[in-house]
Amino acid sequence: MMSKLDDFMRFHETALAVRGMRQQLLASNIANADTPNYKARDIDFSSVLSNALHTDGKQSAATLNKTDPQHLASATDLAGVVPQYRPNGQGNIDGNTVDMDVERNQFTDNSIRYEASLTIINMQIRNMLAAIQGQ
Repeated sequence: MMSKLDDFMRFHETALAVRGMRQQLLASNIANADTPNYKARDIDFSSVLSNALHTDGKQSAATLNKTDPQHLASATDLAGVVPQYRPNGQGNIDGNTVDMDVERNQFTDNSIRYEASLTIINMQIRNMLAAIQGQ
């Protein structure tokens, strides 16, 4: 019984963690809206969540071998998935690909989904407590 409860809560924990990481990525895009040559990045939530759920906790994401100490570190990844550059809809003269309308919409959508997930988790925990207490 406890393993099923752990699996159920692990799914929600992972989903919230991925939503939080995506929120940071979107906030970074917004913060760099005026940075020359900055390329907007985003992730596909469902593929990152799927990858995070199917990755064993002991297993790490594949890393590149460095043969020289001066080699740059690999791009940061989210649950083994590297954020992709967003396609450039309309280019800026300075090479920046951040479209503030798209970023605001994605940020708001992700925020609402994060809050909805928290609300669902709270309701399910309240229902479990009510069942345990016999109410």
